[in-house]
Amino acid sequence: MIHHPSPNFGPRRNGESPSLVVLHFTEMATAEAALERLCSPQAEVSAHYMIGRDGTVWHLVDEKLRAWHAGAGAWQGHDDVNSRSIGIELDNDGASPFSAPLMRTLETLLTDICTRWQISSSGVIAHSDMAPGRKVDPGPRFDWQRLARLGLARWPETMGDPKRPLSVSLDEIGYPAAPADTRLQAFRLRFGLGAKGQETDRDRAMADALAQSQRS
Repeated sequence: MIHHPSPNFGPRRNGESPSLVVLHFTEMATAEAALERLCSPQAEVSAHYMIGRDGTVWHLVDEKLRAWHAGAGAWQGHDDVNSRSIGIELDNDGASPFSAPLMRTLETLLTDICTRWQISSSGVIAHSDMAPGRKVDPGPRFDWQRLARLGLARWPETMGDPKRPLSVSLDEIGYPAAPADTRLQAFRLRFGLGAKGQETDRDRAMADALAQSQRS
């Protein structure tokens, strides 16, 4: 791990401690370009960690402090996601597959973070989950099922009730208020495997299964 401090941080507000991990992609051509931006005072953005395509990890902000990675949005009824989360940037241009070394390193880092802060698999979310319509990262090429198989993210093992209102399930999962089509697209970006058009029984069944798993 390479310590590469960013000046862009502050104290966590209201005594908050990490209960979420938010995954991002850099959407930049190189890790060096992303590091420059994450450490630029003018950019006013940062993350706790960045993982390069070759598996290198840069530690930018201490986990006890508030990095500036999430921006406007909310999750499970709470805004100021920055104060409640650890942010991990992944060196990816947004269109390419995520490299094998990056994914292996992410699995190790996530395991350490979730153990250290007792963060459950439901607390590992996409930037697009907490900011529907504003953000799309880490995008459709990211392998959430791979993380779920290791207990590092949620993916339904079975399907739920296809008739349960989608909006109710999305509320329970944690999606913030937004127009129905915007929330549907955010949900599909994470779980829908490229589905288009109006909501379907599959959307409702998958969302209900995820909501049930969070209640258990």
